[in-house]
Amino acid sequence: MGRMSKLTALILLCTAVVFGLAPWFATSAALPDMVREGAISPTRQALLSSMVQAGFVIGALGTAVTGLPDRFDPRRVMAIAAFLNACFTFGLLLAPLGGDVAITLRFLSGACFAGIYPVGMKMAVGWGQKDRGLLVGVVVGALTFGSSTPHLAAWLGGADWRVVIAAAACASLFTAIMALFTGLGPYHARAPQFSARSIGLMWTDKRIRAATGGYLGHMWELYVMWGWIGAASAAGYAMQMNPEEATNFAAFTAFAAIAIGAVTCVVGGVMADRIGKAEVAGGAMVISGVMAIAVALAHGGPVWLSFVLILIWGAFVVPDSPQFSALIADAAPPEVAGSLMAVQTALGFGLTIITVQAAPLLAGAIGWPWTLGVLALGPVFGVWTLRPLFSASR
Repeated sequence: MGRMSKLTALILLCTAVVFGLAPWFATSAALPDMVREGAISPTRQALLSSMVQAGFVIGALGTAVTGLPDRFDPRRVMAIAAFLNACFTFGLLLAPLGGDVAITLRFLSGACFAGIYPVGMKMAVGWGQKDRGLLVGVVVGALTFGSSTPHLAAWLGGADWRVVIAAAACASLFTAIMALFTGLGPYHARAPQFSARSIGLMWTDKRIRAATGGYLGHMWELYVMWGWIGAASAAGYAMQMNPEEATNFAAFTAFAAIAIGAVTCVVGGVMADRIGKAEVAGGAMVISGVMAIAVALAHGGPVWLSFVLILIWGAFVVPDSPQFSALIADAAPPEVAGSLMAVQTALGFGLTIITVQAAPLLAGAIGWPWTLGVLALGPVFGVWTLRPLFSASR
C-alpha cells in the first residue's frame, strides 16, 4: 500500500476515534446543569463518571478474553460498539437524572468504549513498526480531543445538559459509519484463536510489566484530572468571580486543558520514535506531577494563573499514555498485541474506578487543592516503575 493509503486510513481512523470518544465525558460536562435540575447527590454524581470506567474495564477484559481485536475485523467491532454507545447515550435523555437507569447506561457506554479505544490502537500499529510511537500518539491524540468535545458543547450550548448529551450520541453514530471505511495496514495481524497464555506475558515479560506499571501510575492521575478539572476549576474561579461566570469559564478551561493534550500526544509520538518511548513517557510524568502540585497551590488565586497552569498540566498529563501502548506493541507478538493492550487499559481503568469515585468525596472532605495535590503520587510511582525501560525503548 502506498503512503497516501496509509495517510488516508489514519485520517479516517482518527476521525472515527474523535467522534467515538465524545460520549465519555458527556455527563461530566453536563453535570452542573443536571445537578441544578435534578439535585443529584455527590455519590451519584461520582457514579455517573466512575461507572464509565467500570464498564470499560469489563468491556476491555471481555475483548481480551475473547480476542475480539485480534480475531475479528476491528472495523466492524468498532462500528458495532459505536452504534450501541450512541443508543445508550441517547437513553440518558429519557432516564431519570442520576437514577439507577442513568448509571447503568453509563456503565454500558463504558463497555462499548472498549470496542473503540484499544481496537483503534490495534488498527494504528498495523500501519508501521519504526514509527509506532507516532502512530499510537496520533490515535490517542484523537481520543484526547474527542474526550474534550463534551466540554466544548457545554461551553457553546450554555446550561442545557440535553444539548451536550444529544451531541455526544450523534457523534458516536457518525463513528459507527466512519469506522467501516477505515483501511487496515500491512502489519495488521490476526490470531487464529485466543490463547490465555498470551495474557500471561503481562506479568512474565519484564518490558510489558514495566510498561504496565508506568501506565498505572499515569492513570492514577489522568482521569481524575480530565473528569473533575471542570468542577475543581469552577470552585476555584468562584472565589474570584460570580458562580455563573465561573461555571462557564470552567467548561472552557476543561475543554482547552484536555484538547491541548491532543497536540502534545502527536509531538510526543514524534519525539518517542527519536529519543525513546520510555524517556518521553517518563519526562511527561515528571512535568505532569509538578503541575498537579502547582495547580493545587494556585487554586482560588488569580483566575488567569490557574487557567495557565491547568493548560500546562493538560498538555503534559496525557502524551505519555500512547507510549505505554506502543511499548506493549513493540514487546508483544503482533498477533496478540491487541489483547495485551486491552488488558493493560483494563488494569489502568480499573484503578480509575476508585480514583474518579473518590475524588469529589475527598474534595468535599479536605478541599480541591489537597485532592489535586494527591494526584502527583501517580507520576512518582509511574516513573519509578518505568526505570528498567529507560535507554532500552528506542
